[in-house]
Amino acid sequence: MKKLICLFLLLFPVIAFNQQPWYKSAPLGFAWKDAGNEGFSAGQVNYTSLAFSPTDGKQYLAFQDMTNSGKVTVMNFDGSEWNLVGSAGFSAGAAHFIGLVFNPSGQLYVAYSDSANSWKATVMQFDGTNWINTGNAGFSAGEADYVSLAFDTSDSHIYVAYSDFGASKKATVMKFDGTNWVLVGTQGFSAGVANYTSLAISQTGQPNVAYCDSVNSGKATLMKFDGINWTSVGNAGFSAGGALYTSLAFSPAGEPYVAYVDYGNSAKTTVLRYHGTSWVIVGQAGFSASEAAYLSLAFNPSNGHPYLAYQDWQNSFKATVMNFFVISWLNVGSPGFSKGKADYTSLAFSPSGEPNVGFVDHASSQKATVMKFDSVYVGVGEKEKITFVIYPNPATDKITIETNLSGQCFFLNAVGKEFIHQALTWTKTVIDVSALPSGIYIVKVTGEKGVQVGKFIRL
Repeated sequence: MKKLICLFLLLFPVIAFNQQPWYKSAPLGFAWKDAGNEGFSAGQVNYTSLAFSPTDGKQYLAFQDMTNSGKVTVMNFDGSEWNLVGSAGFSAGAAHFIGLVFNPSGQLYVAYSDSANSWKATVMQFDGTNWINTGNAGFSAGEADYVSLAFDTSDSHIYVAYSDFGASKKATVMKFDGTNWVLVGTQGFSAGVANYTSLAISQTGQPNVAYCDSVNSGKATLMKFDGINWTSVGNAGFSAGGALYTSLAFSPAGEPYVAYVDYGNSAKTTVLRYHGTSWVIVGQAGFSASEAAYLSLAFNPSNGHPYLAYQDWQNSFKATVMNFFVISWLNVGSPGFSKGKADYTSLAFSPSGEPNVGFVDHASSQKATVMKFDSVYVGVGEKEKITFVIYPNPATDKITIETNLSGQCFFLNAVGKEFIHQALTWTKTVIDVSALPSGIYIVKVTGEKGVQVGKFIRL
């Protein structure tokens, strides 16, 4: 038991005999607010893609600009207003499936399906003044749908994945070698049609592509390039049912996570991660309140937690963001926080770990809006505080929970099995833990003001 206590003390913050909560999840003292003006674009937009510069920390949003014949426009936020990056509508023709990415030195790239080149893939970069082609425009063999791009810091190359009409709509990945666009492995390497292709580069420099796999009943598949061949990561078609809006990201530990709209769970959101030999569910399958669309998965650089932004059908198709902590997915602020319907939700984090979401804003005539999750003041001159304290900790008999959340308290073990469920109606609630087996428990308190999560050890 001494070893258990030592392990607990090393791995987890212990809440005891103090009034400062060690974890706070979406209290009312925090809220989503506009980054600059809502609906800041000149007119209607589509295909929004949000990213932060690694050099100046500014937000950049790329989108299809309907006031400029559906061409690409990029804008950035200087802290007070949104400004054009180069010229508005700089692409040669209309653009679909727009993606935006920076390299580590702050070079900005956009990729898209290019109508001026038979809807083939094109990548452009900003040289500080103008947008110029990276290699040849329209470099793919055929039309490219679901264009996704990423930068590999290990070899300093830009990669693009897409559903390749030049290879029966199978997945293809190409990279720019400094002079030309070259295939990464075989063209059309997937077994069948690949929709919703999502590209990410592992920490070891391996390109990975997640997609909706037609050969496996539309389920999710992830493939990686080992330097010679493209191989499946775990089983092909690993999701329970059909998967749409697949979104791939790597955890700080190097594990691939795939989010998708899960038709095995009523078209709600599900996230799976590959843990060495198999795919495992992150939290609960189908964790969103209802159907979802436009999924965007990313890891917060400040805490390493996965966050998911999406269009939330339960909340009038507005934007919702959730993050995974310990055992469950929690709302970040209020669900459905946008004023109106939000299309093409795109999630990105500031260097300090502040989540931001760009989207097509139907409350602003389908113009572009970016919102960020930030602290706000409530009441008169003071910020709302949520207290959450467990003591004594460790304990064998009884514990006291102090909180100003009036709600429910749950005790769960490491695999999510519930042992105690009790209502909290007083500032101090005494709970009998004598019947619990010895071990470490997650204590989750939910109420109208938010959610608090702590840990407790039963001797």
